[in-house]
Amino acid sequence: QVQVVESGGGLVQAGGSLSLSCAVSGSTFTLNAMGWHRQAPGKQRELVAGIDRRGKSHYADSVKGRFTISRDNAQNTVNLQMNSLRPEDTAVYYCFADGRDKHWGQGTQVTVSS
Repeated sequence: QVQVVESGGGLVQAGGSLSLSCAVSGSTFTLNAMGWHRQAPGKQRELVAGIDRRGKSHYADSVKGRFTISRDNAQNTVNLQMNSLRPEDTAVYYCFADGRDKHWGQGTQVTVSS
């Protein structure tokens, strides 16, 4: 059974930075894409960034140039470096890992103050 655990959320002022990490354990040999979604209060979950096993990444337009996703296939981890944070980035960030099914972490809170 695949398990997904996030860490690194917190409170930061606008313009600051945070780094999120995600560790995946279990039956990882079927994993393809990994990445992050986020959900703000009262809003739907949206894709933030994703990365495949070959290192090809994609980003939501709202975070391009500010966020960087990376992946270590050997350790089954994915990282999201978030720079130049804005109040509208405030959300619960969820790590995902696609295998036979799409697996989700429990979420980590990111709060950006003005």
